[in-house]
Amino acid sequence: MKKNIVTIVGARPQFVKAAPVSRALSPDFNEILIHTGQHYDYGMSEVFFREMEMRSPDFNLGIGGGSHGEQTGRMLIEVEKTLAAVHADCVLVYGDTNSTLAGALAAAKAGIQLAHVESGLRSYNRAMPEEINRVLTDHVSNFLFCPTDVAVENLAKEGITDGIFQVGDVMYDALLHNLSLARQRSQVLTQLGLKKGDYALATVHRAANTDDPQRLLSLLDAFRSLPTRIVFPVHPRTRGLIERLGWKPAPNILLLEPLGYFDILIMQENANCILTDSGGMQKESYLLGVRCITLREETEWVETVSAGWNKLVGVDKSAILDAFTSWHPSSGQLPLYGDGHSSEKIREILVEKLQNGKW
Repeated sequence: MKKNIVTIVGARPQFVKAAPVSRALSPDFNEILIHTGQHYDYGMSEVFFREMEMRSPDFNLGIGGGSHGEQTGRMLIEVEKTLAAVHADCVLVYGDTNSTLAGALAAAKAGIQLAHVESGLRSYNRAMPEEINRVLTDHVSNFLFCPTDVAVENLAKEGITDGIFQVGDVMYDALLHNLSLARQRSQVLTQLGLKKGDYALATVHRAANTDDPQRLLSLLDAFRSLPTRIVFPVHPRTRGLIERLGWKPAPNILLLEPLGYFDILIMQENANCILTDSGGMQKESYLLGVRCITLREETEWVETVSAGWNKLVGVDKSAILDAFTSWHPSSGQLPLYGDGHSSEKIREILVEKLQNGKW
């Protein structure tokens, strides 16, 4: 009889990561999909399920908004109730969101085996809520699926040495699967009147940048100063602060609603530069061969910096302008994130450990 795996997602990067893993798991496991509702509108949620060809969630908890503590607490309560209503042999969580931590705590307290995809990442900035979520989730997980050797080393520093598997990055799997589809289906460049290389793509969503008006204004001022068109799909949290500040975009800045994954891939692939505080976009820009300027003082994806394709600048206007005008990668990309078969490796491990009882 097939074992039951409960997958918990809540934010758009998790939908991207879960899609290839769900495809890989389907021949061997029954998957029960819980969507916490952390990203809940069409542009942040439903369009991603449709494009990823993911089935509708079995449970949609509808928990969006609120402070980090409130949101995590409400998710924990509802995930715990849902797990009690289904038979779960393993809970699978992704990344570093509040949904990740709520799912991890609910599984651990219920005595259910827990698997964490994207385990071992560290920015070493405990002021970031995502860092707290990562650390706590790793320390209660049974299966720690690491994307890189550095992630394995980070866990060892914290005394975690059991249940670790370096499988590569499932986002590379997703990129390989979806890029050809995006090239066929997306018309975003035509719709926006853009050509390859004549714009930079910007995204800002981290709480450190969107909850601090001065940091956000510094970023917006920097975008205004760059000698290129800036295409800026705006996260709802960011748009809310922009509106409260009364800020109006300069002529070189195009504000958009959030884009679907296929459109985002095409926009990344054809940009002259990516300016972002997103961890996933740092990786995707590296895999696509587009330089990335990261609007943070640290990153959990340190390999992209060491490889010379990612530059950390924070929110300083002069640093952003200098990086854009004078910095370019000097070498090709190394195979940092596996071979594009991470999802199959995760399936093989879970089959061995769960289905065959070799844990």
